[in-house]
Amino acid sequence: MIEQLRSLGLSDLEARIYLVLHEEPHLSGYEVAKRVSVSRTNVYAALRVLTDKGFCRSIEADPVLYDAVPIGQLIRMLKSQFEQTAKALVEELDAPPKTAPAFYTWKGEQALQTAIRRLIANADRSIVVDIWSEDVHWVEEALMEAQQRGINVILITIGEAGTGLSNVIVHQRSEEWAQVISRKFSVLCDGRAALIGSFGKSLKLSALETDHPSVIELLNNAFFHDVIADRIEEDFGRELEEKYGRHYERIIDPYRGMLE
Repeated sequence: MIEQLRSLGLSDLEARIYLVLHEEPHLSGYEVAKRVSVSRTNVYAALRVLTDKGFCRSIEADPVLYDAVPIGQLIRMLKSQFEQTAKALVEELDAPPKTAPAFYTWKGEQALQTAIRRLIANADRSIVVDIWSEDVHWVEEALMEAQQRGINVILITIGEAGTGLSNVIVHQRSEEWAQVISRKFSVLCDGRAALIGSFGKSLKLSALETDHPSVIELLNNAFFHDVIADRIEEDFGRELEEKYGRHYERIIDPYRGMLE
C-alpha cells in the first residue's frame, strides 16, 4: 500500500501517516508520531502537507485531531484533477508550435510573381491589395481566381485601373505623383500574411514577406484609413476640396519638409 500511495505523490512518511489515520481516525499529532515512530516535528510537517494536498483533514479540538479523507473521495478528486490537466496539455501541446515572426526577401520578376500567387492562392477569407494602376496586371489574374472561389477581395489602386474585380477603391493622383521613383505595393491575406515591395524602372524588383504583427497592424490601419477616406470623399468631396484643396494640399504642405 505504501508504494501505491507514493505513486499518488506522497512521501514514504506521508503514506505511512495516511494509513495510520485511515485505520484509526481522530488521532492527535502526538499519537500519530508514536504509531509511526518518527519525531513529532517531522510528523506535524507531514500532516500539514497531507492537509494541503487534501489527503487528511483536521478537527478543531485541544489538541487538534486528524482524520484521513476516505480513499474513494481521494481517487475521484485525483481523477478529476488528472483529466483537467490532461485536457489542458493536449490542447496546448497538440497545437502547432508558435514560431517567431519572420522576414523573407524575394528578388526578381519570377520570384516576385511566384510569391504573389502563392500568398493569394493560400488566402482563406480575405485579400487586400494596395497597388499602383500600372502594376495591377501583377495581381489581377490571381485576385480574380480568389474572388471566384469566394474570397473577399479588395483592390486599392493609385490611379484609375480597368478591372473586373468587384471591390475597388481608387485614389486619384496629383501631378507630384509622376515624380515618384518607387511605386509601392502591398498584399495582405487573412490579416496574418503580408507582402510589401516596390516597382519602378530604376529599381530591382524585390519584396518582403512577413507575418510580423507590427507590419500586419500597419497594413490593417492603412486599409481602414483608405476605406474611411473613400467614404468621406464620396459623401463630402466638394466641401473637402473647397476647404483643403483638390489633393488636400492645405493639410499636407506644412508637413512636407519634415519628410524630406
